[in-house]
Amino acid sequence: MGPSGGVTRSTLRQQIADALRDEVLAGRLPPGREFTVKQIAVQYGVSATPVREALFDLSAQGLLASDQHRGFQVREFSVADYRAMTEARALVVEGLFRDPAARVAVRPDSLASIRRRAAEAVRAAKGGDLDVLIGYDLRFWRELGQFVLNPYIADFLTKLRVQAWMFAVHRLRGENGEGADGSALWDGHEELVEAIARGDHEQVHATLHSYYAHALAWADRLEAQGR
Repeated sequence: MGPSGGVTRSTLRQQIADALRDEVLAGRLPPGREFTVKQIAVQYGVSATPVREALFDLSAQGLLASDQHRGFQVREFSVADYRAMTEARALVVEGLFRDPAARVAVRPDSLASIRRRAAEAVRAAKGGDLDVLIGYDLRFWRELGQFVLNPYIADFLTKLRVQAWMFAVHRLRGENGEGADGSALWDGHEELVEAIARGDHEQVHATLHSYYAHALAWADRLEAQGR
């Protein structure tokens, strides 16, 4: 576990939180890994205060568990947790599309950027490039979340997607630790963004339904395999 670059004093708290989140999502900080504020502070060569704040931020996001005696631990999520995350996301999105005109406002000027994220995510999914996929997938959904008029809903969905990737990353790795189980990688990003661009709410809803059904089917397979 090492920093990927220098950390400036002006944004220490956020930079440390972002760096540790990236380590978790890349699988370099596995579930159950324990560490203390002091260890992270020494690693990054900074004082304890911004590290403590960053770790509490990640704990609030559900990525870490904290214990006043043992420090912090990377959260472990079960298949049941993953299924619950997926169902929660599906229920929230279902609610958004009961009255999309009142809850969702698409900004056409943002679609070009989202299309680029979608294309990169699909390319990574089809190539089994998990590290690239996670980054583009999270950016894709985060940018789509800007269309949701209720910011609390958008933040909630982002939080669940990060947690879902935390659960998935180790289970998707191939035996060599680099490849990914391609059958579990959803690649409908471009289909979704084009339906949004057309204003085709029925197709948007159908694509999202397929997305969540895909995730739940993978959870069923994992459960059957005892993983």
